[in-house]
Amino acid sequence: MRKEIRFALGIAVGLFAFAISVAAQPAPATQPKPQPPATSTTQAVVPSGKVALIFSVAFQDPKQGIAKFTVLLNKLNAEFQGIQSELNTTAQKLKNLQDEIANLQKAANPDLKLIQTKLDQHEQMKKDYQRRGEDAQAQYAKRRQDLFTPLQDEVGKALDVYAKSRGVTLVIDASQTEGILFATEGIDITKAFINDYNLKNPATAAATPPKP
Repeated sequence: MRKEIRFALGIAVGLFAFAISVAAQPAPATQPKPQPPATSTTQAVVPSGKVALIFSVAFQDPKQGIAKFTVLLNKLNAEFQGIQSELNTTAQKLKNLQDEIANLQKAANPDLKLIQTKLDQHEQMKKDYQRRGEDAQAQYAKRRQDLFTPLQDEVGKALDVYAKSRGVTLVIDASQTEGILFATEGIDITKAFINDYNLKNPATAAATPPKP
């Protein structure tokens, strides 16, 4: 039985993250993504050897990738723009309060009671900020999964049909496979598949406005 082609969905969403530098929290490390080689604009020729390479990370290229990815990504970010703005505003308030505390501490006769009040205020605001940011990140991750999983399935099925119709029996996702030392240019079907998919599945620019 033929197995349907699947590819790992590592959406390079660089999008929603709350800055916590004011709260002295390090930013999470970003796992580097393998990059596809430069592809020509000419149609790739499927090799006679029945084996082909695909660089699935290229699907998410905003200019030359699968157009539906960009449309969904813009929709996702638009939905969370309000929360992001709110977090940015709170981060600035935290910084301003931290600067105010520092100035109070430098005074010739510092008001210790006032300083403690400001410190307590800063600590509570920081906790609320962190909690709000963590909740927003969890919501963003779930919404991202809801939006992109159907597209992942759709693209995987389209790739399966594309390969089968051209007699390809093995497609290797070079974006997820280590140890590929050499491959001739002709076996990379990434650009050809993206062009074929976009032609048959045009992206709809109109997106549903985010709920207030």
